[in-house]
Amino acid sequence: MTGESPFSLCFGSEAMILVEIGVHSPRVVHFNEANNEEGLRNLLDLVEELRDKATIRVAAYQQRVSRYYNKRVNPRPLKEGDLILCNAAIADPTGTRGKLAPNWEGPYKVKRVLRPETFKLETLWGREIPRVWNTEKLRKYYQ
Repeated sequence: MTGESPFSLCFGSEAMILVEIGVHSPRVVHFNEANNEEGLRNLLDLVEELRDKATIRVAAYQQRVSRYYNKRVNPRPLKEGDLILCNAAIADPTGTRGKLAPNWEGPYKVKRVLRPETFKLETLWGREIPRVWNTEKLRKYYQ
């Protein structure tokens, strides 16, 4: 031998695709037109059932993800008189803050609870902030 592999001696040095040497895949060899048509018709009959199963799987998955998330989330109940910080990007919608500006501003005081997660705020000196704030944009301030 001159250093060539047995494979290259049998088939040459170039790789060949099965189609080039005339070998068909099992899928092509065992294909039957009548069975294929029957199988497609059966699948069409089962489409609604398959969709229902997929919907059930998606709902179960979403329920598991929700349970996992809710297990680890910490509720942030705020009540009147609590000191909080506001998201500064929301407080300044003009975008004049700059990159190095603080992300949170305050502290402010919760003046009134409008709904469970919606609040009216005021400064520490009693001046009311004109807009309503959601819990997602607030953070409790600890002295």
